[in-house]
Amino acid sequence: MRRVFLFCAVALILFLQFRLWIGEGSLAHVESLKDRVDSMRIVNLTVAHTNRLLKEEIKDLRFGLDAIEEKARSDFGLIKKNETFFLLVDD
Repeated sequence: MRRVFLFCAVALILFLQFRLWIGEGSLAHVESLKDRVDSMRIVNLTVAHTNRLLKEEIKDLRFGLDAIEEKARSDFGLIKKNETFFLLVDD
């Protein structure tokens, strides 16, 4: 009886040690999940910053004619009547 109990106790300890060091939920697995969470946090912060900038640009385009004019000039190269366009080229 004592041997059976001792065998079960040793088997249980070995199983728990295996789970602690190697299996799913092990220390290494938890550490890798923490690293993934940290990298996803950084990605989320950069995406949130980009979203904030895009929301501000949308608000400017909805309510301000200056923003629309600036966008047309920079993206499409449009100029007004009686304006002279200068293109500066770096060598």
